[in-house]
Amino acid sequence: MSILDRFRMDGRVAVVTGASSGLGVRFATALAEAGADVVLAARRADRLTDTCSLVESTGRRAHAVPCDVTDPDACASVAQAAIAEFGRLDVLVNNAGVGTAVPALKETPEQFRSVVDINLAGTYWMAQACAHVMRPGSSIINISSVLGLTTAGLPQAAYASSKAGVVGLTRDLAQQWTGRKGIRVNAIAPGFFASEMSDQFAPDYIENVILPRTLVGRIGDPDELAAALILLASDAGSYITGTVLPVEGGLLTS
Repeated sequence: MSILDRFRMDGRVAVVTGASSGLGVRFATALAEAGADVVLAARRADRLTDTCSLVESTGRRAHAVPCDVTDPDACASVAQAAIAEFGRLDVLVNNAGVGTAVPALKETPEQFRSVVDINLAGTYWMAQACAHVMRPGSSIINISSVLGLTTAGLPQAAYASSKAGVVGLTRDLAQQWTGRKGIRVNAIAPGFFASEMSDQFAPDYIENVILPRTLVGRIGDPDELAAALILLASDAGSYITGTVLPVEGGLLTS
């Protein structure tokens, strides 16, 4: 197998949560470009049609499943849909998540719990559901955040806590599943990328707060994040597990 062949994913099946928009769409299409068929999961099921079309335009197959990741039964349905539709499940991209910016003295219990329930508990329920049907050699990639590793000038207690929790969850699941089940579990910690979430930031926040801390001097391109994803999802990353891969342009060095 050549080096480039290690990045190919022909014959494999991936699940991508949060696949109705933003980085989830790019993750799904990148996996398809690498050769995988893709199960697309999201709460906004009506928006999965466009993602399906993008995946299928690469010559790969797509299957859409409505899913609220806070519901363990819904997560189990996604895993079973992959088996029913494609006969296997090799890769999970735990991308579903929400972000908030509420001052800590004003954040309500309901607001805090909602973010943690989606970003952390939802990641766990989906990983648990998929691990039940994954074969040895499979890969789970949890999407954490650079804000789980540092702060960035916004009041994001719930979001930062949930994403830091994903880091701890990733390490523990790798410890439990890699040796016993042959499932690698890693996380990506994205910095600031062009996405629905970054569109909510004021332009002066990116320019005055984020870019001065980012060594490459710009926000990221989704293709750069998708390339890191393919590394961890494919045989190119077969000796990587329990790791958090920051993809943040050097922000963590500041």
